Amino acid sequence: MENLNSTLPTMKQLKAVIKPFAQANTRKAIWQLINSVVPYLLLWAAMIWSIRFSYWLTLGLAFFAAFFMMRIFILFHDCGHNSLFPSIKWNRIVGFVLGVMTFTPSEQWWRSHAIHHATSGNLDKRGTGDVITWTVDEYLSKPWIAKIGYRAFRNPLVMFLLGPIWIFLIANRIPKLKLGKRETRFQWWHNLALLLVIVTMSLTIGLRNYILIQLPVIWLGGLVGIWLFFVQHQYEGVYWRRSDKWDYVASALQGASYYELPKILQWFSGNIGFHSIHHLSPAIPNYNLAKCYQSDEILRDYSKTIRFFEGLRSIGLDLIDEKSGRLVRFSEVKKITEMAGKPLRV
Repeated sequence: MENLNSTLPTMKQLKAVIKPFAQANTRKAIWQLINSVVPYLLLWAAMIWSIRFSYWLTLGLAFFAAFFMMRIFILFHDCGHNSLFPSIKWNRIVGFVLGVMTFTPSEQWWRSHAIHHATSGNLDKRGTGDVITWTVDEYLSKPWIAKIGYRAFRNPLVMFLLGPIWIFLIANRIPKLKLGKRETRFQWWHNLALLLVIVTMSLTIGLRNYILIQLPVIWLGGLVGIWLFFVQHQYEGVYWRRSDKWDYVASALQGASYYELPKILQWFSGNIGFHSIHHLSPAIPNYNLAKCYQSDEILRDYSKTIRFFEGLRSIGLDLIDEKSGRLVRFSEVKKITEMAGKPLRV
């Protein structure tokens, strides 16, 4: 059900439904760390051993390691919402370590992600923690060089193949001063900790071997992670409103999808496919998201379901047409401008 704000339940009505699931459990959190981090480290040990004999075997192991890294990233993500452990202190400590393992600075990324949650679907507050998406009018008003840059950025080959390298190896190393002094300080601690890991690995297995192992793991894990984030906020009928008409419940239930994944991928992705539930209440730990979704018919009815391969249809939906409230393709711009009686600027 899309764009039916008046029929949506209020947050007050939904609190009773989601409250039982917004409870962190230390035992479950520790078990998740064990079943995620331990296999990842064992795969690392196997890759270090295998690289002496066959790099193809190493790449095969790296494939599985990448999915465990993606799962570790979800645990890191939950720590940022203080939802993995009941203790804020332990969420922060464990989250910092997991951030080093996944090449993601904890406090800085968490701050950016919190802004994303607070502004998702708000046309007036785009640009922090989200996938950059222009409106049709914004696109038409830009100079040709900016249009080329935007189209290049939205190209799936750039976003999904080059994106992981840019985000995890480059962008995540750069402090974002606008996010605060604390976040900047922890950024430097993150970079220092990561440098110590790289130096240690270089002195033990060699820098070349470390790069040959780490690069495919971070690239593939990042690729799948970027795809999941993209498809859960970029789809036909997704919610976009200006601030004066923006609604939190609508932005969660209509601006974030339920991406229906095979059970094995649901596990590796830490149930993040239940994204509408996660946006409705970030306090719900990943291990409770599926139960919450199944607990009440209203959550299932109002969540946009996207099936596994159906998500591919989102590729190419690159602009927001404010008048129709739709995501549209570049090929539709000419028709939209003609209908609006505006001259088309190439």
